[in-house]
Amino acid sequence: MPRRRQAVSLPRLWAPWRSGFITAKKPPRRCIFCLAQANHEDQAHRVIARGRYAFALLNLYPYNNGHLMIAPHRHIGELDRLRPAEWAELLTLSQRLVRRLRRTLRPHAFNLGLNLGRSAGAGLPGHLHLHVVPRWDGDTNFMPVLAHTKVMSQSLDELYHLLRDGRG
Repeated sequence: MPRRRQAVSLPRLWAPWRSGFITAKKPPRRCIFCLAQANHEDQAHRVIARGRYAFALLNLYPYNNGHLMIAPHRHIGELDRLRPAEWAELLTLSQRLVRRLRRTLRPHAFNLGLNLGRSAGAGLPGHLHLHVVPRWDGDTNFMPVLAHTKVMSQSLDELYHLLRDGRG
């Protein structure tokens, strides 16, 4: 006689901010970087740092807590079309923000990278941006593999205030 399986109640992790990303059928009509750069409502656009040629904002669909993106003010998608001052400020902002993340979130390491072109993974290929992703020992676990879920330990609002106020 076959054994009956009992229903198992699994715990749920709620991440409602991800639903917009998962259900989006079309890319946004306007570039999110251009919108954030032109509109100085920094908290609404999660902008945590501004420079003369570039600025940084939180990723609304982060790979990890503290995931930032640094973009030039100009809408440009090709690395070789960046002006030297724009490239220098992308790198300077990345150094400053890595220091800030290290001080506020205390990660063990970082991933930094550019996805240039849709085939390389760029979700917004028209406006290049440098990803800064804090990493912790053991931050990869069974959840993304088995449950297709990433556990985020902090809200974007809390993170925004922590990093915006954590001058560095």
